[in-house]
Amino acid sequence: MTKKKVAVVLSGCGVYDGSEIHEAVLTMYFLDKYGAELVMFAPDVNQYHVINHLTGEESKGETRNVLVESARIARGKINSLRDFNINDVEAVVFPGGFGAAKNLTTFAFDGADCKINEDVKRVVSDTVKARKPLAAVCIAPVILAKALEGSQINPKLTIGNDEGVAGAIKKFGGDHINCPVKEAVVDKENKIITTPAYMLGKSISEIALGIEEMVKNIFELLK
Repeated sequence: MTKKKVAVVLSGCGVYDGSEIHEAVLTMYFLDKYGAELVMFAPDVNQYHVINHLTGEESKGETRNVLVESARIARGKINSLRDFNINDVEAVVFPGGFGAAKNLTTFAFDGADCKINEDVKRVVSDTVKARKPLAAVCIAPVILAKALEGSQINPKLTIGNDEGVAGAIKKFGGDHINCPVKEAVVDKENKIITTPAYMLGKSISEIALGIEEMVKNIFELLK
């Protein structure tokens, strides 16, 4: 059987300034386990800033590239997001981490007034228009809501139960649904699946349950 190609879009390497590594790796693991061929992407742009993950402090004067940092997680096999073509894959997944809210959007700084990377917006829009499964983890559902803002699509999404982030999703035109960490919200009409992960979870084993549920539903929608 031919494997389904699934794009995973990263935002750097490390929870405070890039992709949350546990979420990214679990997403990749379960996609592989259920039979996907992974196709990795990240935007070829500089990070908003660099955080020392030992101290939590900003590394002043240091710059890093999102694509180069994401290549650490992808073991070097990764593509620039500008080269993404929806016809080449069957589904798309965005892991979480502050990089989603700092590098793919400016949500971490601007909240509901945030901007979004144009390639990220195109990927989300193209995936929904193509009626292919689109998934997001942790804070990343904000990306989907922002990308679809002003469209006729009102996606059902979850980031868990954070009222502030849920309010922003609603402002973008999304329908936020509270969800426990071990589950996922499935918007069957728009083929969108989201799960809270570390927005709620306390351990890697706990978030793994919700991410696996998300991946299972991706494959259900691919049938």
